[in-house]
Amino acid sequence: MSDDPTRVAFVCVQNAGRSQMATAFAERERERRGLDDDVEILTGGTHPADDVHDVVVDVMREEEFDLGDREPQAVSTEALESCDIVATMGCSTLELDTSAGVEVHDWALDDPHGQDLDTVREIRDDIAGRVTALFDDLDSADTTQ
Repeated sequence: MSDDPTRVAFVCVQNAGRSQMATAFAERERERRGLDDDVEILTGGTHPADDVHDVVVDVMREEEFDLGDREPQAVSTEALESCDIVATMGCSTLELDTSAGVEVHDWALDDPHGQDLDTVREIRDDIAGRVTALFDDLDSADTTQ
């Protein structure tokens, strides 16, 4: 990868479900691939909740992640526009200026809040696959440069 880390953001409205799951999977992928110095991960919400949704904490615990101590954060448009890749979770009304090279992916995921465990597991597994594919793309982009 280049000298500057690739900045990747995972964003939803409350930063209490989908974006938290995506961030956890991305942190694991970054570590597994030895990219700690090459990939910077940002997460946040446009209207953050007070806590990560309990059902999300429960299904992520099944995958050996502890999200119980994470706090939803606000994220600014300015911070997102400084990223290389922004993945929104299907709930964003963000209007980002992509002229600076921000690549925006809208993953169109269902909201896990208020869903049963099996539905949230499906959302979790979908997110895990998308994050792995994103890191595969980052790896392939690096080898072609």
